[in-house]
Amino acid sequence: MKSITVEQRRAREGVPLIDVREPDEFAAGRVPGAVNLPMSRIGELLDQLPDGEFDVICALGGRSGRVVEALEARGYDAVNVEGGTNGWIDAGYPVER
Repeated sequence: MKSITVEQRRAREGVPLIDVREPDEFAAGRVPGAVNLPMSRIGELLDQLPDGEFDVICALGGRSGRVVEALEARGYDAVNVEGGTNGWIDAGYPVER
């Protein structure tokens, strides 16, 4: 499974970011530009995934890691963001609400 840190994610430009947390978590604060496709519904939202490489984030990196593994098995070019949104916030990076 491909993974990056929150620091590497911050430096990436032009790579879509999928947030697999539940809608209430997403609404409480998210990495700017993230699109919410909850893990609990990802199977029915596959048509909304971007073409090409994209990053996947959750709160800490566990759920996103499981989603990335499942998506890789289906042929998607997904990358897990280790540390997740909590790591992003802990690093002092900006958050959208």
